[in-house]
Amino acid sequence: MSNILEVKNIEKYYGNKSNLTKAIDNISFSVKKGEFVGIMGASGSGKTTLLNCISTIDRVTAGDIIINNQNITKLKGNQINKFRREELGFIFQDFNLLDTLTAYENIALALTIQKVNVNEIDKRVKEVAQKLDITEILKKYPYQISGGQKQRVAICRAIITNPQLVLADEPTGALDSKSARQVLESFETLNQTLNATILMVTHDSFTASYANRILFIKDGKIFNELVKDIW
Repeated sequence: MSNILEVKNIEKYYGNKSNLTKAIDNISFSVKKGEFVGIMGASGSGKTTLLNCISTIDRVTAGDIIINNQNITKLKGNQINKFRREELGFIFQDFNLLDTLTAYENIALALTIQKVNVNEIDKRVKEVAQKLDITEILKKYPYQISGGQKQRVAICRAIITNPQLVLADEPTGALDSKSARQVLESFETLNQTLNATILMVTHDSFTASYANRILFIKDGKIFNELVKDIW
């Protein structure tokens, strides 16, 4: 199976010569198509910096990141924006939904920006909403729905463009245990039925347990890896 993501010997420094911090220290790993990979580490371990570099929000100091055969460390300006829009899906801890749009409109927004046909947008929104069991809330605004429902709307928004890689940053961090479980089951659905490739950062062991493979990061380095047995 082909690699969707290849991280090769990346390093990330912050500060200047007199006060230099190495946030990422020579990390390398790959993610195959259809994998659900978790990255675990304590606060300050470097996991969020790693995700930010992979998501093109931040740039590496050294090394290469290749997503779908494209070296994103070489992209600039509008190239990065286009790549981010077309190849990546994002899921954040605080949902990042637009309060003035309904759930339906939040999900459809990325396709609207891409000027996709209205009928195609409607078809795709309804399909992902059905898979994540939120059809009944599509006409509601974010303030009218629960935290777990908001996150499932955010997941739908992330996958509506069929991205090569879905990046999730502490996706259950703002949820109660019941809502967290529902959201994580939605991740399983995406991974198993849609073959979505997911890279998820978390400090929570219960959340990480839903991943098929877990990379443990400490002091900017990967120091251990667990692979879930597939029976």
